[in-house]
Amino acid sequence: MTDTAPMPPCPACASEYTYESGALYACPMCAHEWAAGDSGDSDADSGRVVKDAVGNVLADGDSVTLVKSVKVSGGGGGAIKVGTKVRGITLITDGVGDHDIDANVPGFGRLQLKSSVVKKSS
Repeated sequence: MTDTAPMPPCPACASEYTYESGALYACPMCAHEWAAGDSGDSDADSGRVVKDAVGNVLADGDSVTLVKSVKVSGGGGGAIKVGTKVRGITLITDGVGDHDIDANVPGFGRLQLKSSVVKKSS
């Protein structure tokens, strides 16, 4: 790509401040990355916005804190307590039911969570 060609806007948040990162485009506003040849028409890039329990927009790599205890079924069961911090989430479109976050929860391993039970944390 030449320096004179305009960068495409971010398909996730429509920010105009995108930049090239190797073979990908990246958005510094929402941390979304996509392939340079991708038109942005897939489900993952359709502009779907995932918000937490208080309305903050979530992005891949964010850290979240549970605002509600979550019962875990199977594999020994148990519950994830309120206040548990989960780092490095991944937003998904093909989750079970309305689960839209894939995360590695401390003490439980890889689980899918609902965005309605988490709050974005710093």
